[in-house]
Amino acid sequence: MAERDVPNGAVWYSSDDPDPVELGVWGWILVILRGLPLAVLVFGGLIVLLLVRLVERPIFGLRRPVTPFIAQFVCRNAFRILGIGFSSSGELMQQRGAVVANHTSWLDIFALNARKRVYFVSKAEVANWPGIGWLARATGTVFIERNPKKAREQTRLFEDRLKAGHKLLFFPEGTSTDGLRVLPFKTTLFAAFFADELRDFMYVQPVSVVYHAPDGQPDRFYGWWGDMDFAPHLLKTLGARRQGRVELIYHSPARVSDFDNRKALAAHCEQAVRHGHALARPEK
Repeated sequence: MAERDVPNGAVWYSSDDPDPVELGVWGWILVILRGLPLAVLVFGGLIVLLLVRLVERPIFGLRRPVTPFIAQFVCRNAFRILGIGFSSSGELMQQRGAVVANHTSWLDIFALNARKRVYFVSKAEVANWPGIGWLARATGTVFIERNPKKAREQTRLFEDRLKAGHKLLFFPEGTSTDGLRVLPFKTTLFAAFFADELRDFMYVQPVSVVYHAPDGQPDRFYGWWGDMDFAPHLLKTLGARRQGRVELIYHSPARVSDFDNRKALAAHCEQAVRHGHALARPEK
């Protein structure tokens, strides 16, 4: 499949139009049967999380010994409601540090939270998005600005969160794709890990996120990219008569101090993610 180049800070586009969303009567029935329980799970879990955080925050500050388990419970059971298979392999990183993964869909947030308690790193604009921004803030997302003048401030923010035991997760591709490829990793965020305050204790764990489409559907079924709207993609996912599965492959953590610079570390992580992705998606 052909693809367009991805300018800095832009989104990825396929040269082929997205697949049309065709639900039919049974599809709409599935949307209701899956959508209502999913909404109860997500928003009910959010309410519980916020109530627990009222007690957790004044006692533990940045540390969150309870609420990440609530988010993990929600994400694991979201896949059960959707009927999407979930599997993972590899050992979870025990050291302090960050997790990096390829980016295919909004489903990545559920998948990566289902196995490991993580805090996502996102662009600052997301904090103001209706609904999604509220959920992101409630679950402890770290919001950053693409502003070199704030690099030191953001490094201090990373340091505080990492020293509190948080595993930070970001998508170095900078955009989502159709799930059939891994884009070149941008190195910008890797630079913060080489700050004197972080380098000596930081590790980065690469993760390959691989989606397997339902039988009879295009391989890119779960991909969400370019200008695709969230609502139609959500309806397509909810209304699928058969579901596929998502697979996570956790690679060996890389010690930041073993690398000379951000480009070397980013290249290492990209190679690991590409290798795992290629092995899990053999050519047909």
